[in-house]
Amino acid sequence: MICPVGGEPGDLEAVKKLTSQIFRAFWADEFGARVRKSASRPPGAATLCSSLAIAGVRLGMHEDKNPSARTRVVREPHRGVYDRKTAYQILDEGITCHVGFVVDGQPFVIPTGYGRAGDSLYIHGSAASRMLRRIDEGVAVCVTVTLLDGLVLARSIFNHSMNYRSVMILGTAVAVTEAKEKLAALRVLSEHILPGRWAESRQPSEKELKATLVMRLPIEEFSAKVRQGPPIDDEDDYGFPTWAGVIPLEVVPGKPINDPKLDPEREAPAYVRTYSRNRS
Repeated sequence: MICPVGGEPGDLEAVKKLTSQIFRAFWADEFGARVRKSASRPPGAATLCSSLAIAGVRLGMHEDKNPSARTRVVREPHRGVYDRKTAYQILDEGITCHVGFVVDGQPFVIPTGYGRAGDSLYIHGSAASRMLRRIDEGVAVCVTVTLLDGLVLARSIFNHSMNYRSVMILGTAVAVTEAKEKLAALRVLSEHILPGRWAESRQPSEKELKATLVMRLPIEEFSAKVRQGPPIDDEDDYGFPTWAGVIPLEVVPGKPINDPKLDPEREAPAYVRTYSRNRS
């Protein structure tokens, strides 16, 4: 069975990498518990793909399409990138997205966490959230994710820039109502931000699940934009006597801080001590 999940169709390594985000959700939920009773080892990629498909999660990667008139990069078009592999690498490394939508003529842009499974982006929040309630009504959204990789210092103020990788997704999200997909989607969100945490935390109660709204946005109309490299100065400015170059930026976690009420005998787990957003 071939179950392409990101990367090239049939790429087993891509399957392993992306299904690992939601593997523990499958293995920990009730369905996974039933499988454990009848299996001596965890299910393979084929079994996991089948269960996710049953839950309504679309895993197969769509064939890349040309950008739409709405997603084609106009400013600095040579920086536009339209392949899913690049876009998904950016999405998988990011932590927060910004969700833009319009209500009664008033634009709103709200930051929130997210997670990706296959060709779907998940966001969640309180069922009372204005943003999620309006999105659930079919309001079109624009979701963006940006990674800032460096400050680019040119010789002229005008030519200063930034190195970045960004993705924009347009579309209409739908609420996740099926119980297994909802739990799996919450697991995807958790594992996206902090891999390994879900399995060591108390699982959501029925009351908490009812109070949470999960939305699924198909990644169909999208584009990425990337700027990398040194400053680009006007030819006449290259002799100007000032430093020029790039100040690299990255997300670097600090030393974990224990909760004051934590059992002093409990040490921080490896996924906390070695936390990193680097997904390469």
